[in-house]
Amino acid sequence: MIPAKYPIGIFDSGVGGLSVLREIRAEMPYEDILYFGDQGHVPYGPRPMKQIQDFSEAISRYLLLQHAKIIVVACNTASAAALRYLRKTFPHVPFVGMEPAVKPAAEKTQTGKVGVLATPATFQGALYASVVERFANGVELFQNTCNGLVQEIERGNLNGDETRRILKNALQPMLAENIDTVVLGCTHYPFVIPLIQEIVGDNVQVINPAPAVARQVKRLVEAGRMANEQGGAIRIITSGESEMVKSSLMVLLGMDAEVETVTWKTDREIAA
Repeated sequence: MIPAKYPIGIFDSGVGGLSVLREIRAEMPYEDILYFGDQGHVPYGPRPMKQIQDFSEAISRYLLLQHAKIIVVACNTASAAALRYLRKTFPHVPFVGMEPAVKPAAEKTQTGKVGVLATPATFQGALYASVVERFANGVELFQNTCNGLVQEIERGNLNGDETRRILKNALQPMLAENIDTVVLGCTHYPFVIPLIQEIVGDNVQVINPAPAVARQVKRLVEAGRMANEQGGAIRIITSGESEMVKSSLMVLLGMDAEVETVTWKTDREIAA
């Protein structure tokens, strides 16, 4: 049996997965959490699927060496590119990934028109295609990759001119098509929900999948009898600049924490 004191491992291309960490912390305040932000390679969205798969495998191995009891792929792009591969490569490890929330959007829309904001790799992945095929029957989807938005959020620019321009360019054509629901298909995007809601108005609902992911993590931890009732520590690791991540933690979560750094040897190996 995996010891309850072992941490929940979470990884993302950058700080976006902190939106998932926030929800996991709300659901399970006594769990230790190990978060890996791959700022050395952010953004993942424009990268080849095979390269994202290599990054994801190496990060998963690293988290397992740090005794992660479950791994949350808190990145839509990495989930699209690597989740199935990771489950095959590490068959005894519970993985939870991100799936674009097309199903709840299709159930909630009244106009039958839904906007989806995600990265190019997410839209190109088999996971997204499968979700659309299964759940979007009779619903018209309007997609936008919001080029540059991940980088703006990484900089902590949640309400600046460039962030506003990117979102207006994405959302205003969708509003003209009468969408009434917006799906966030990137874990960075929940941090700009206030700005998105300002642009789309109160009659358009914005769906953040992070709370549902946190509930699934809780179910798996409890089903595996791995729940920790005495922890609560959060450890942050980055392959980028630690001071920039520290600043992001304060801006995004109001958290003041030390940030450890690691370096990549190759696309498939993190230095010990």
